[in-house]
Amino acid sequence: MARIIAIANQKGGVGKTTTCVNLAASLAAMRKRVLLVDLDPQGNASMGSGVDKYSLERSSYDVLVGACSVEEAMQPAAEGGFSVLPANGDVTAAEVELIQADGRERRLRTALGLVQSNFDYILIDCPPSLNLLTLNGLVAADGVIIAMQCEYFALEGLSALLDTVEQVKSSVNVGLEVEGILRTMYDPRNSLTNAVSGQLHEHFGDKVYRTVIPRNVRLAEAPSHGVPAMHYDKYSRGSRAYMALAGEMIRREERLLSSDNGSGA
Repeated sequence: MARIIAIANQKGGVGKTTTCVNLAASLAAMRKRVLLVDLDPQGNASMGSGVDKYSLERSSYDVLVGACSVEEAMQPAAEGGFSVLPANGDVTAAEVELIQADGRERRLRTALGLVQSNFDYILIDCPPSLNLLTLNGLVAADGVIIAMQCEYFALEGLSALLDTVEQVKSSVNVGLEVEGILRTMYDPRNSLTNAVSGQLHEHFGDKVYRTVIPRNVRLAEAPSHGVPAMHYDKYSRGSRAYMALAGEMIRREERLLSSDNGSGA
């Protein structure tokens, strides 16, 4: 069964969508079956995967309101070897339509349950806000990757997001865990970056990924070409960083599985 991972941060511009697209491509390059779920009405993860959000017949909106299944709405990424459940501005309407609906926060979880066995990883790109769409992503997920810049105000946002994760865990998704904290747009020459990075290690220990995502022009340019960075420039620092992150994720999961098997023996 696929491990479902929501990539979240209510603060915009932290590299969340960039992480979703490039992590999906990197995991696919490692021969993992990957589905990227775009829950953001901006549809940037869809466009960055080569799926035209302006010509969609079906999207994550249709899945959330029960008009179609995930299989009926998903498309292959233009390049990258993974599948995409795309989004566009229509997804905003799902929030309004689901307000009075029964089980509104479990819609995505139910829909993904029907295809979970077809994938190794399902990555959910959540909107940059703590709304009903993000709630659907968190309820559906096994784990959360928090993408964040090493800046002072990012720590305040992190605290709010962790509170939300705990609320979801205590009420509707007891299995939800923080998968890891990913430092993005990382510049080691900046003293504030190093100070915040140190605080993250102090408070979260091994939850902080060893891999950091650097500031990289190729990562910024790739979405305009509708491809992940590794298919735009596979030798760029950004591409190599996301491949390293995919490898670190897989190794973490293998260690967890092996410790669980050992404890059960």
